[in-house]
Amino acid sequence: MIEALLVAIIVILGAVVALAAASVRVLREYERAVVFRLGRMVDTKGPGLVLLVPAIDRMVRVSLRTVTLNVPPQDVITRDNVTARVDAVVYFRVVDPNAAVVQVESFLKATSQIAQTTLRSVLGKADLDTLLSEREELNEELQKIIDEQTEPWGVKVSTVEIKDVGIPAAMQHAMARQAQAERERRAKVINAEGEFQASERLFDAAQIMSANPTALQLRYLQTLLELGSSQASTIVFPLPIDLLKPLLQATQYDGTEKRPPPRPAADDAAEATLEAANGAREIAGGQSGQETREELDAEVEAELEAQAERVKAEVDRVQADIERRKT
Repeated sequence: MIEALLVAIIVILGAVVALAAASVRVLREYERAVVFRLGRMVDTKGPGLVLLVPAIDRMVRVSLRTVTLNVPPQDVITRDNVTARVDAVVYFRVVDPNAAVVQVESFLKATSQIAQTTLRSVLGKADLDTLLSEREELNEELQKIIDEQTEPWGVKVSTVEIKDVGIPAAMQHAMARQAQAERERRAKVINAEGEFQASERLFDAAQIMSANPTALQLRYLQTLLELGSSQASTIVFPLPIDLLKPLLQATQYDGTEKRPPPRPAADDAAEATLEAANGAREIAGGQSGQETREELDAEVEAELEAQAERVKAEVDRVQADIERRKT
């Protein structure tokens, strides 16, 4: 009788221990428990010790930590009809455990599918250049769209990043040629700008030197000093053009053409004028013999002026001929 009582007590104690073990749960700090009692959601419990009614309550654990979801590579055709293979990564976490359990069967799988379809649709609207150079804007747009779609499930998408963009090899070669052409264009533009600036500085230097001949002479001497310090076998000796002008003017005729008459000297012109005046006086006196001294002086002055005009015209003609031959 006593043995049967002890056995019954032991059985009862074992059943109580088993029921206690089945009704007690311990949750970590990042976990929450969604409790269902007879199929109806009761409350969200945790973290710490959670007591359940044996055989009546059921518990679903939900982690609140950020989940890293790798989106598989997706074949995308961009707006400019270029095939690309793109993969991404999504960071999200559960902010409402009740909605994550009740509103969707598997929030992890659903978020993955939403991320894949959104990635294809958004990148298909962008050009290849936009896909390669404006990833920040595309990442923000992807995060916004995915977060709006997962919000009813109690899931918060914090970040979406495009990891890699794979393009065909032919397109890579074409882009490399385009980049090389762009670099060559920039180099030519920079070279042209440098030439322009150098020409401006040379023009300013020429203006300064032309205002003071001494500066030009000093520059000439400096050039000679630099040439003398060089060890080259060939030396270019600059010679001022002013030293060659008399020689060029003296040798501008080759002897086979008709030379212009030489310019008469001042003494010869004066003697010729005096002789013409005396001849005019003699002729005037021989014709009438009655001219006064004043009339003879007036005739001489007129003859002198006419002779001077003829000499001046001849000089102008010779100078014009020389300038024409130079040009």
